[in-house]
Amino acid sequence: MLSENLLDIYATQFRENWELPAVSNYASPNVLTYADLSRKIAMLHIFFEECGVKRGDKIALMDRSSADWVLIYMATITYGAIIVPVLSEFNSSDATHIINHSDSILLFVGRHIHEQLDFDNFSKLKAVISTDGSEVLDEHPKFSQKATRALANLHKLFKRRYPHGFSSSDVKYPSLPPDSVAEINYTSGTTGFSKGVMLTLNNLCGNVVFGIRAQLYYRGSRSLSFLPLAHAYGCAFNMLVPLAQGTHVVVFDKTPTPKLLVKALSTVKPATVITVPLILEKIYRKQILPKISTPSMRRLLAIPLLNKSIYAKIRRSIMEAFGGEMAELIVGGAPLNKEVEKFMLKIKIPLTVGYGMTECGPLISYTPYQEYIEGSAGRTLYGLMQSKTMLPDGESAASEPMATVTGGVELPLGEICVKGENVMKGYYKNPEATAAAIDSEGWLHTGDMGCVAPDGTIFIKGRYKTMILGASGQNIYPEEIEAKLNNMPFVSESLIVERGPKLVALVYPDYEAMDKANVTSTMLPQIMEEVTRELNSNLAPYEQISHIQLIPNEFEKTPKRSIKRFLYK
Repeated sequence: MLSENLLDIYATQFRENWELPAVSNYASPNVLTYADLSRKIAMLHIFFEECGVKRGDKIALMDRSSADWVLIYMATITYGAIIVPVLSEFNSSDATHIINHSDSILLFVGRHIHEQLDFDNFSKLKAVISTDGSEVLDEHPKFSQKATRALANLHKLFKRRYPHGFSSSDVKYPSLPPDSVAEINYTSGTTGFSKGVMLTLNNLCGNVVFGIRAQLYYRGSRSLSFLPLAHAYGCAFNMLVPLAQGTHVVVFDKTPTPKLLVKALSTVKPATVITVPLILEKIYRKQILPKISTPSMRRLLAIPLLNKSIYAKIRRSIMEAFGGEMAELIVGGAPLNKEVEKFMLKIKIPLTVGYGMTECGPLISYTPYQEYIEGSAGRTLYGLMQSKTMLPDGESAASEPMATVTGGVELPLGEICVKGENVMKGYYKNPEATAAAIDSEGWLHTGDMGCVAPDGTIFIKGRYKTMILGASGQNIYPEEIEAKLNNMPFVSESLIVERGPKLVALVYPDYEAMDKANVTSTMLPQIMEEVTRELNSNLAPYEQISHIQLIPNEFEKTPKRSIKRFLYK
């Protein structure tokens, strides 16, 4: 266990940064200082007491990211209750299942979502409260209007508790065992069902301590939080870590379209930008690739001195798009397209790629951009996590087939397994799934196939469950083929599937690009034949696809925007 205590970190930081801005919604003039946040947390603690919430009780939270979302999350874990974030994109049936399965007794929810939920379908909820804290939306008759009365009298109760006002010396949080569950985060995986990941105070603390050691933020810095806070990635590095370093968390509480996001970044000017590959890939495919692919531009880029000037101009435009003060761009949440990565590093964007999963709250590996190795997923967190590769049956991968990684180095190939401070306690009420994920020696089997270098640097090939065994026994990773295909003309997204002994690419066309290029649907089949030839020329013989099959609609996706592969097998 870590020597640091998560709740002590927040109590100390809230007191020391009392007058500094803590959290606000983007484009809102209302900013909560650390003093304001602490007072509101104390008020919610009183509300929980009046509602009879005990330590270890579950409180569900379902809404878009906002300053109120941050408040409810922080108030819950500092009270000693367990927060259950529910993605706002979940349909009412899935949301109801999660809230019931988690045994939540209170639900904070956005009004627009509440309209879709039926209170009678919840088995253990005592009350439903609006996320802004202004109204009890539903309350069980047996609860005797406790929540309604508590909310109505909250200011009076607060003044009675703190008759001389609430000061920094009043910020005190309970001393709880580090292995106490603080959060149950339900995965939105591509296998058709969700599991409740139990993250302890120590798991979250491992992520926070790493962020502090890595100096991702600093006192008085700014963080633009545009990733969903209900995801472990956005929650840890756009909220938990910044608040542990005296940073102002600006929550982008709108749909993050590229246009709005660029404007927000230019306003907030964050020093560290936490993002997912999709943002970078869109910038590359929509803004950069069309410009550098023209015959005239290719000729100019072939001239050594001139290409440096062109690349410098592109770099400036990208840095400005991210606010102009970006010291590091951290990409995680999904694999980054190799072509995009190579280009960004070529023009010297301060890019690094990390690796994690919800079951580690989420971080497993990271390297500062100055030390980042192209094609890797960062270095295993020193002092916090361990990593190795194993065969699916649990044997050592030391004598197994080798894979060549960056620099021509050959490393053993196997399933990436990790152990350490960040590894979850298990899946809630699912011992079978827990036993399947964490072996008897405490190694979490990630399901990702790859290599681990002697210094802990991780190289990922693809998901073990999606790996395709070729006719001659070769391992084929569809994600690698899809990454190449997605950069080709008029391809919006793709999926590689087996059709008998052959590989077929399912492709959803890029209709926006087609409109700009005056390409009609009748022209697509011939274009896709050319795309197939070009793709196969860049693949090993055993990876080549037989043809492209066009699909009329976008692929079905999870709330995290991952394709539900199981639907297309």
